[in-house]
Amino acid sequence: MSLNTLPKDPMMLLSYVNTQLRDNFGDLEELCAALNADINIITGSLRAIDYVYDAELNKFV
Repeated sequence: MSLNTLPKDPMMLLSYVNTQLRDNFGDLEELCAALNADINIITGSLRAIDYVYDAELNKFV
């Protein structure tokens, strides 16, 4: 899945990203590299709905 196919709706993006982090990736940078996604776009979209990445938990909270 590339950046163009990531969910546009922030809540759907949150669900997708957290599921991927839980099941497939050790951290957000690894997920972004694998998906060829811009980490700033993902974090910005999720920050807009008051979620931030917690590296210790490896998820957006």
